[in-house]
Amino acid sequence: MLKTIYSYNVNGLRAAMNKGFDSWLKETQPDVICLQEIKVKVEQIDTSVFDRMGYWQYWYPAQKPGYSGVALFCKDKPDKVVYGMGIDKYDVEGRVIRADFGDISVLSVYIPSGTSGEERQAFKMIFLDDFLQWTENLRKERPNLILSGDYNIAHTEIDINYPKKHQKMSGFLPEERAWVDKFLDHGYVDTFRLFHTDPNVYSWWSYRQMARSKDLGWRIDYHTATNDLIPRIKDASILQTAVHSDHCPVAVTVDF
Repeated sequence: MLKTIYSYNVNGLRAAMNKGFDSWLKETQPDVICLQEIKVKVEQIDTSVFDRMGYWQYWYPAQKPGYSGVALFCKDKPDKVVYGMGIDKYDVEGRVIRADFGDISVLSVYIPSGTSGEERQAFKMIFLDDFLQWTENLRKERPNLILSGDYNIAHTEIDINYPKKHQKMSGFLPEERAWVDKFLDHGYVDTFRLFHTDPNVYSWWSYRQMARSKDLGWRIDYHTATNDLIPRIKDASILQTAVHSDHCPVAVTVDF
């Protein structure tokens, strides 16, 4: 069975809904949608609109109000849902949620940003190392992983506008890009690059200086998958016409 998975950093779900997110979701009807930066607790939002679309909903907000948080909606009820990484300093920020469907696990992942200063950049780098170790341990139990989300890193020069200008900026630092290399070398694939080698296809644009209208973007949203799943990955794309956030959704189609 083919299933289409979307990943979308909505930069505040209530704000996205005010821009028509729910109508867009009703039209597109992905089998699974992984959300990041929901910035809301479930009791603060009318979830009935998603019930009517037939989605099972799993929410993992941050403890801090109006901050971070992930969610995962799916048409088929998962066999199991797991909240968090089992590491308190990350779990209080609502960074990871996992749903198991048969032999495949889909995770909504929100890797921290380091743009607010040195302290958060250091936190991000520690998270990256811990996340890689955590995924390696998870693979012993669940070998087939799809890690969908906002990685807050543009991997290569073709994933960012004017790469030379951004080399000292969080999200394109050499050590961050080296971590992506290391992560992929551990047996993961950037599914978008299985189908598209063209440069300058982005998933995030700053709200400043009309960056989106000028297409001055970054590709920082990914579906990565364990290498054994490559034969079952049938398509991948970036849905740039969706405009409910400073990000747009990224999509992957997988044979479950």
